[in-house]
Amino acid sequence: MKRLFILTAIATILISCGNQIPKDFRESEELPTIYPDYINVTIPINIAPLAFQIDGKADNVVACLTAGTTEIVCGGKQIQPDGDDWKQLAEAAKGDAIKVEVYVEQNDGWTRYKPFNIYVSPDSIDAYISYRLIPPSYVTYEELTINQRCLENYDESIIYDNMLCSEGAKGQCINCHNYQQYNPDRMQFHARQNMGGTIVAYDGNIKKIGMKNDSILSAGVYPTWHPRLPLIVYSTNMTGQIFHSTNPNKIEVFDSESDLIAYDVEKNEVTNIENDPTEMECFPFWAPDGKTLYYCSAHFEYSDTVSDKGKEFVARTQEAKYNLYKKRFDPETRQFGPREIVFAADSIDKSATLPRISPDGRYLMFTVAKYGVFHIWHHDADLWLLDLQTGEVRNMEEINSTDTESYHSWSSNGRWVVFSSRRYDGNYTRPFIAHIDKNGHGSKPFELPCANPDYHRQLLRSYNIPEFMRGPVTIKPQQFADALKQDAEPVKYVNKLSK
Repeated sequence: MKRLFILTAIATILISCGNQIPKDFRESEELPTIYPDYINVTIPINIAPLAFQIDGKADNVVACLTAGTTEIVCGGKQIQPDGDDWKQLAEAAKGDAIKVEVYVEQNDGWTRYKPFNIYVSPDSIDAYISYRLIPPSYVTYEELTINQRCLENYDESIIYDNMLCSEGAKGQCINCHNYQQYNPDRMQFHARQNMGGTIVAYDGNIKKIGMKNDSILSAGVYPTWHPRLPLIVYSTNMTGQIFHSTNPNKIEVFDSESDLIAYDVEKNEVTNIENDPTEMECFPFWAPDGKTLYYCSAHFEYSDTVSDKGKEFVARTQEAKYNLYKKRFDPETRQFGPREIVFAADSIDKSATLPRISPDGRYLMFTVAKYGVFHIWHHDADLWLLDLQTGEVRNMEEINSTDTESYHSWSSNGRWVVFSSRRYDGNYTRPFIAHIDKNGHGSKPFELPCANPDYHRQLLRSYNIPEFMRGPVTIKPQQFADALKQDAEPVKYVNKLSK
């Protein structure tokens, strides 16, 4: 219900959802305890409404949200602003803040808590993200999907469902979705086990690739699309797992071997670009100009008498310290230069993984933990930032928590990052979004908004590999399933990429 009041030529817009601000209440100097925690966060101008609830006992709640002369009053057990009203409020607060006053009724009495702000950045965010939804275990993964979510509302849909090609005991596991320059029409993902292969969707064409080849270590695993060329670089990995009984890092995922390969989408050709047996190359990522490839690698030498590499690596897991490297690339000749060190994490007794470059090419964000490559399972994992102009490197304490931060992605305008965090319960990863200013400083992160603010605490799934997209994937899940049911097209191995 909307009412318009004219007071001395000042228009005050009051939007109410049938609730009124209490007349009698006591004042509290404390901030309200709300879930999700949206207190003093910075949000994009085009984000969906931030619904929240009191994190504790409350008979009733009323919130007054004000920006300039625009005001929303709504309440109930949960604060759920209407989408159109929220857009109007956010526009009024653009470049400034929404003031939030929360009133809580308990034991027949009302309390007005200390007001807080929600800062509204004029920087917009990409309309979509995609992610895997997976049980928080690498044992049960049958009910696994790649989903996409519109950030401007709460719309969510499935890109591909793991069960579409699973047949009883013949299970399937899908992973590693990736896009070329945020383009949902140019994407890829992998299917393991039953009907396995790599699915590549390129401008409406879908094909299933069989990348296993005698000349490379394994099929492609972790991908990165070149910004312009029909070229994908992968790591190839011999991956194993350790399940701990007492270590708080419950699962350790490791590589006993790993290399880098390049795959030409149009020519269906693949070649090795890094395959030193004493190096564990992983997690490649292209710079936005397409002239530099970043990746991480750990130096690891096996004993001369080793018969089981996996068993020896398990015994020496904590020796695996990954550093960050880069290789120059000539888009004309399609040739790579020698590797160059970017950040020697082992010099500070740390391990660095998942390099991601901001779209303007200035900042490199990566994950740091004590050891290893799969930091999503490490409770000490933090996000760090390297300024490629000044060489300054630092822990991003302003967006990190006391628990896991990993799997981060930059928005296309470079003003936002989305990452997976276990900060609420230590078990489930959920997407958090933070604003990054021109000086590389991050704002307080906020959890992905949902219509039901308690949705994530009721969802027994982890969000994995959140990626920004300019729009939705329009290929239907069944189309992907139909492609996976076909025979894979084998790749051709070449000694070097051709023009």
